[in-house]
Amino acid sequence: MLPVAIAPILSVVYINNCLSLLMLDCFLVSPYHTGSHAAWAQGYIDRSTFQIDLISMAGRFWKWRMQGGALELSQQVIHHCQFSKVECQISQDKRAERYRQPDCLWVTDMTNLPALLALARPYLDGVPILYYAHENQLTYPTPPGEKRDLTYAAINLLSMVTADAIAFNSHYHLQEFFDELPRLLKHFPDYNHLDAIPKLQAKSQVLPVGLDLHKFDPYEETLCTQKGSLRILWNQRWEYDKNPSEFFQALYELDKAGVPFEVVVAGENFRQQPAEFAEARRRLGDRIVHFGYADTLTSYAQLLFNCDVVVSTAHHEFFGISVLEAMYCHCYPLLPNRLSYPELIPQSLQPEHLYDTFEQLCDRLKWAAHHLNRVRESSLRSVALEYEWHTLAPRYDAVTVELIQSSRKGKSIQSQRDTSQRQWKRASCRPQGDAELQHRGTGEMLQG
Repeated sequence: MLPVAIAPILSVVYINNCLSLLMLDCFLVSPYHTGSHAAWAQGYIDRSTFQIDLISMAGRFWKWRMQGGALELSQQVIHHCQFSKVECQISQDKRAERYRQPDCLWVTDMTNLPALLALARPYLDGVPILYYAHENQLTYPTPPGEKRDLTYAAINLLSMVTADAIAFNSHYHLQEFFDELPRLLKHFPDYNHLDAIPKLQAKSQVLPVGLDLHKFDPYEETLCTQKGSLRILWNQRWEYDKNPSEFFQALYELDKAGVPFEVVVAGENFRQQPAEFAEARRRLGDRIVHFGYADTLTSYAQLLFNCDVVVSTAHHEFFGISVLEAMYCHCYPLLPNRLSYPELIPQSLQPEHLYDTFEQLCDRLKWAAHHLNRVRESSLRSVALEYEWHTLAPRYDAVTVELIQSSRKGKSIQSQRDTSQRQWKRASCRPQGDAELQHRGTGEMLQG
C-alpha cells in the first residue's frame, strides 16, 4: 500500500498524464482526398479522442499530387501552425514567438513526405510522423500496355524512410511491398541501400482500414422477406485490376447452364463505359436488376441488403472495403483465395468462401443457386464488425500515443546527451592551474 503522502502525488501525475494524452493535437495529411481515402480520414477524425486537423487536396490528378502536391500541402500546414500563435517565456527576461506545432503527423501514401517537410520548415521539425499506406506505386497493377514509372515508387520509398512509423492496411500489402522492394533498389546503378529494407520492416505494422458499417443499419428494414432466385452482387470499381471479365464469364456459364439468378452491377466507373460491362448488359438482359453506380447511401444500402452473394474476381486488392460492406449487409462472400481476402475470412470458414479456380467459382455459384435457404441464413456480419471504427479507432489512438511517447523519450535522451556534452565542453575549456597542467603532463608521460 502506498504511503498516504505519496498517493496524492502519484494521482496528480496520473491525471496530468491522462489530460496530456486527451489534449493531443495531430495533423492528418490526405493529398488524394476522395472516395475510400476521404471516408477513412474523416472516419478517424470523427472517432479519435484527439484533436485532428485535416490537411487535404481534391482527389484527382494523383501523379501531380505525388510530384507537386507538397507545394499546396506545406502552405496549409503553415497556416494551421500559425493559426494559434502563442508567446512563451523561454527565460526570465527573454520572450520569443512560438507557433503551434502538432504532437503527431499522419500522412497517406500519395504524400511526398521529404518535400513536405522541406517546404514546411521549421513548423514540423521534430514532429513524429506515421506514414499510412492505403496502396503503393511499386506493386499496384499498371493498366494493360502501360509500363510502370518507378518515379512514384521512389517517392513512396523516400517517404517511408523519412517517417518514424509505417502502417499498411493488410498483411498481404505489407508482405507484397517488401517482397518487391529489393528489385526496386537493385534498379539503382550504385548506392542502392539494400540495408534500408530491414530498418523499414522494423518500423512497419498492419493497421486495417476503419469502416463506418453502422451507417447501413437504418436501411436493414428494407430487406426483402420474399426473395426470388439467387441475386449476385458486383460492387467494386469498373476497372481492369478488379478483373470484371472473369466475373461476367462466370455469369455466362450460369446462364448457359440454365441456372436461375439475377445480378446487381454497382460500383464506381471512372471510364466512359468499359467494353466488358456493355457486353454484359447486352448478353444478360433482364437478369440485370440494377446497372450503374449507386450515388446515394440509401440506394446503395438497399442494393446490398437485397443481394444474396457478393463475388470478387480481383487481380488486385490491398484490403477489401466493398466486400466487407456487403458482408455486413448479410451477403454471402465468394472470394479468390489470394490477395488480402484470406485475412478477411476466418480460417475455419475459408473452404466455404474462398475459391482457387474459375471452375470452383462457377460450381460455388451453382451450389448457392440451389441452396438458397443455406445462403440466406448464413451471415458474416460479426466478421465485418471487426473492422468497424468503434473497434479500430482506439487502436489507432494507441498507435498515435505510442509514437508520440517514443518520440518524447528519444528527445529526452538526446537532451540529456546534449546537456552532458555541453558540460563536458565547459569543463574542458576551464582555465587550468600550473599544478593541474603539471599533473596532466605527468599522467600523459606515464601513459606514453
